[in-house]
Amino acid sequence: MKAVPESLRKWFVLHAVVDLVFAIPLFFYPEWFLRLMGWPYYDPVTARLVAAALFGIGLESYFGRHGSIDSFRSMLRLKIIWSLAATVGILWTMFALPEKPLIGWGLALVFGAFHGLWLYWRRRLFM
Repeated sequence: MKAVPESLRKWFVLHAVVDLVFAIPLFFYPEWFLRLMGWPYYDPVTARLVAAALFGIGLESYFGRHGSIDSFRSMLRLKIIWSLAATVGILWTMFALPEKPLIGWGLALVFGAFHGLWLYWRRRLFM
């Protein structure tokens, strides 16, 4: 059985940090944070649901960083699904909006980049 490369474990930690940097203000101060990011629309329930997903995935990335190869297989599958759905959802929204806030394109880029990263590791380890 393959071992989990140390570099993938470090990517999981970095991913946790990125998720938490967005999750904390989005959960506790959604209107302020979204305005700061240049996002003109505000729904506290949706913002906090996104924050909850970021907390869950980010914290599991951190807590699971020393896990087995099987736990990494499951987490990579989850991350691939989440990052693809987030990227498609953000892009769909951006193309539908009359105003196109720059942060939306930035978020699509970040989620898309993580999606590519997780696909790379999934293929490298399990195909």
